[in-house]
Amino acid sequence: MATGNFQSLQTKLPKLGVIFIGRRRPGFDMDFGQSVEERVRGWLRGEKQVTWFEPAEKAVDDASLRRVMAACEEQRVDAVVVLQATMGDGRLAPTMAQLWRDPIILWATPENQQGDMISSCSLVGVHCWSSVLRQMRHGFELVYGDPDDAATRAQFIAAVRIAVSVRRLRTLRLGAIGGQAPGYFAMGADPFSIHHGLGVQLQTYSLIEFATVVNELKENVVADDVAALKALRLPSKDITDDDLPMASRLYLALRSFMDTENLDALTVREWPEMPNVFGQWPYLGVARLADAGRAIGIEGDADGALTAWIGENLGLGRCYLTDWLEHDRETITTWHGGAAPLSLCEPVGTPGGPQIARHFNIRKPAVVEATLRANMPVTITRLWRCDGQYFLTAREGESIRPRRHLMATNGLVRLTKQDPGAWFEELCHAGMPHHVAIFRGHHEALLRRFARAMKMQVI
Repeated sequence: MATGNFQSLQTKLPKLGVIFIGRRRPGFDMDFGQSVEERVRGWLRGEKQVTWFEPAEKAVDDASLRRVMAACEEQRVDAVVVLQATMGDGRLAPTMAQLWRDPIILWATPENQQGDMISSCSLVGVHCWSSVLRQMRHGFELVYGDPDDAATRAQFIAAVRIAVSVRRLRTLRLGAIGGQAPGYFAMGADPFSIHHGLGVQLQTYSLIEFATVVNELKENVVADDVAALKALRLPSKDITDDDLPMASRLYLALRSFMDTENLDALTVREWPEMPNVFGQWPYLGVARLADAGRAIGIEGDADGALTAWIGENLGLGRCYLTDWLEHDRETITTWHGGAAPLSLCEPVGTPGGPQIARHFNIRKPAVVEATLRANMPVTITRLWRCDGQYFLTAREGESIRPRRHLMATNGLVRLTKQDPGAWFEELCHAGMPHHVAIFRGHHEALLRRFARAMKMQVI
């Protein structure tokens, strides 16, 4: 289950349209159904992760459902929740599918456990709707349980995260600066396949455009950010204060692109040109942005940036894009040039904690040298394009202390239910690019549900 806050820098608090299906004539236990509806409303009033709107009437037939959905559209809701506290008309399902193209959240509530009368048939009603929607090839998410039950509430929030993420992908803007790194063709961004697969809009920018933003930043703005960077109290390994202004310029330029171009996600080709043009790598800036919840990829990895965005919107928290350096029968060594979110690393000032350093290979600043925090439940995941379709993979494990120190960002993950070698071979044959994403927590089940909602094949 996701543990992160649903609201991030990239999202607004989602607004739900909560639709209660009514009945033209009384049936089942109407008083019990009314009490369930009131308990649903009571919980939603106090829930801090969503806002919600309930239309003025229940949907009992085609005409009323159309009025209800028109009201939801006017309120610009992000997801639609359908509840049948007493079973309603199954003929409304096709109308709903026509009026709302994104996944519909179907919530079934339990029967009254007192007495010998069938009280609601709520689950039967949801079963009817789900079978119709599936045969119409229309997405939906299921929730079953009492609104006062914590597990039901968690299941509901997960369904909301999935439905809202699917909908928001259709209006997402992804920026790519400079294309993909040389030879990394599989990470390249094709605007049409990304749109067909996810609904995402791609905008491309040249490194010359990026350089213009870097050079036009005012000195006082750069100085203010240097002060903010120093306030993080990150130790310096082999750099001086003279290196910080350019590190701030690269960070501010990346952030400016996301803000001024209205980008939800961004990827940048940082090598081989950037250290030669600017005298620095942008990894420290990338790490800062990722730690603030921004979806950002490196080496032109478009789908990697989208993986980060999806993780943030599903509530998984910060994303670390990393190489799969090596593996044995239990563990995967994760490593990259130095762009890990600080919050996923060992604490500042402790062994393995983040410090600002020079790149391990081309000895220029500024990278984050750190070790992934040990004893942390993690999920390794990624989505990618191959053969004209999108794929997703996810496995759970635990970060452990690395067996040896590696310069830049080092980590070691022990998988819980998967042989790393067998998984790696399967992923290679599925065409997965070489970056994987690490999120704190165990989220494989949630990611599989998201892939199903997006009609992706899971590897």
